[in-house]
Amino acid sequence: MIRKHFAGFAASALALAVSAQAFAGTVTTDGADLVIKTKGGLEVGTTDKEFSFKINGRLQADADSFDGFYTQNGERADETYLRRARLEISGVAFTDWGYTFQRNFGDDSSNWRELAIHYNGWEPVQISVGRIRPTFGLEWATSSKWITAIERSALSDLAPWVNSEDGEGIRVRTTVGMFHGEAGAYRQDGGDGVDMLEDEDGANNTSFVLRGVIAPIVEKDQVLHLGANFGKRDLEEGYLERIRPRLSVRGTTEDSANGNRATFGGTRTDGTDQAWGLEAAYMIGPFSVQGEYLTRTVDGMEGFEDLEATGYNVQLAYTLTGESRSYKLDGGKFDKIKPENKRTGAWEVFYRYDHLSVDDNNGAFADIGDVEAKVHNLGVNWYVNDAVKISAAYVKAKTDKITNNNGDDDGDGFVTRLQYVF
Repeated sequence: MIRKHFAGFAASALALAVSAQAFAGTVTTDGADLVIKTKGGLEVGTTDKEFSFKINGRLQADADSFDGFYTQNGERADETYLRRARLEISGVAFTDWGYTFQRNFGDDSSNWRELAIHYNGWEPVQISVGRIRPTFGLEWATSSKWITAIERSALSDLAPWVNSEDGEGIRVRTTVGMFHGEAGAYRQDGGDGVDMLEDEDGANNTSFVLRGVIAPIVEKDQVLHLGANFGKRDLEEGYLERIRPRLSVRGTTEDSANGNRATFGGTRTDGTDQAWGLEAAYMIGPFSVQGEYLTRTVDGMEGFEDLEATGYNVQLAYTLTGESRSYKLDGGKFDKIKPENKRTGAWEVFYRYDHLSVDDNNGAFADIGDVEAKVHNLGVNWYVNDAVKISAAYVKAKTDKITNNNGDDDGDGFVTRLQYVF
């Protein structure tokens, strides 16, 4: 018996000695102890919360198949692409200061998405400076990782500049009680590949975006969310502004040969462009309903009519496995669905209806009068676990007073996505 115990002790000692040689070195700190978290990325911070950094990322691989109005000749097209491949580093320095660096390596351009410094010393107010994406609307407040449909509503294509990442600025935001608000001023770099958003002296134009949210009910299984938005920007006189929605199928722009991203309207502006928006959502248990409304007016220069656009959407979602969507009042947004069953995951079905109307009286861009589009999204999401999400949706679009080169005024699309986040 003594020999057996001694042999066990010797074996353990030998294993420790080998380990010590294989992993030579000692981890020490000259300040507060460190806390390391590996769930949902890598996070390292001091116990006094004075310093920290976190590494996150997402990979979204998409496959689209579409025809009719979605292509120039009406024939079916297929596209596969990396929708997003992003790496994000964020953290805290000296307690009151924060930072966020986010770079994209996917097909929607390999640019820095966010490069910002945050000051948090005036709680509950946060001030951010750098490359920051403005937030206009509930869907754009919600991360692309956790939006319900694969692509955000076609509504966002009516005024894409209110959520543009192409520029730098300053933003102030706060969350108090049931209220969240933010306001920012941004200097945007460029337009839609036509004219730069700069005056004749090369100065960038400035946009202002404001958002306010009231959430009277915020519970684990029940949320009531109401919000309003406003955006305004000044443009160089004579700037060509166009509205070119993708109608919820990103492949129409990934397919440069045959994809159809039609121009619904346009004008030469006299320098003024503004948008208003409303948003609302209610969630109870596994069921949620949300909707948004947007109206935009671009003042036309002499000889051109104003460009006006309106749109709304309504979305219904139900989690078949019973989980509720999570919600964060700080940011006024929905977040992930966390599967309760780690083997079967969480299953969610959804339907979204989008309606767009663009009043184009300039004639050179589309037929005279209101150009309309109706888009239906019917789909399913499988939250396999906290990191993997698989999505599929059928998209149906119908247009009025605008067609593709083949004369089609409707189109069908089938879109899928495989997502991994950490």
